[in-house]
Amino acid sequence: MKFAAAEDRLILALDVADRAAAERLVEATDGIVGVYKVGLEFAMAGGIDFAGELARSGRAVFLDMKLLDIPNTVAGATRTAGALGVKYLTVHAYPQAVRAAASARPEGLAVVAVTVLTSLADTDLTEAGYHTKVDALVSERIAAAAASGADAIVCAPFEATEAKRSGLAVITPGVRLAEDPSGDQKRVATPQQAILAGADAIVVGRPINAAPDPREAASRYRDAIVEALGAL
Repeated sequence: MKFAAAEDRLILALDVADRAAAERLVEATDGIVGVYKVGLEFAMAGGIDFAGELARSGRAVFLDMKLLDIPNTVAGATRTAGALGVKYLTVHAYPQAVRAAASARPEGLAVVAVTVLTSLADTDLTEAGYHTKVDALVSERIAAAAASGADAIVCAPFEATEAKRSGLAVITPGVRLAEDPSGDQKRVATPQQAILAGADAIVVGRPINAAPDPREAASRYRDAIVEALGAL
């Protein structure tokens, strides 16, 4: 999986509540953002159809469904996503789910395994019943995803170095410029830190979506990626 241009390494999360807002963001950032992510919020408001339309228009689409279900259901959902023409599909990094998605993916669709959400810290795992720390669970899930046929890993920026050693492409959310608030993200880094740690691409949502000028905001993130690539 190759990320050639800086634009291809910037994934904009279309975390909006309606189609009109998504259309405005795509229009505003066209030529700066290389990949558009449709997640659960927008999916509930017509985002799946919009994802297909974006894909048919030639844009790269990241369908962030974080699939986790019985293998037959995950495989069926993967085939359906492939028919939409999207380029990336997320699955929670449980071996059974990753294997099901990998077995059903059509040509051109990358299965992206999500390790541990960047909104979670050690205390959140304890509350959820896990008897391990975030870094240990991320390590286990990176290894499991690689062994189960994933094409890429989603992890926090400072986990990218280990993820890169798996041989998979690495995509990191939880990325913020120094001047941007972190919001509900707990394991965060700047674009430069993420790329230098090993990330192939970064996911950014609110700092661009909520900016007075989304195009200018997206340009700042793209420029940060360019700066980091120049330092590699």
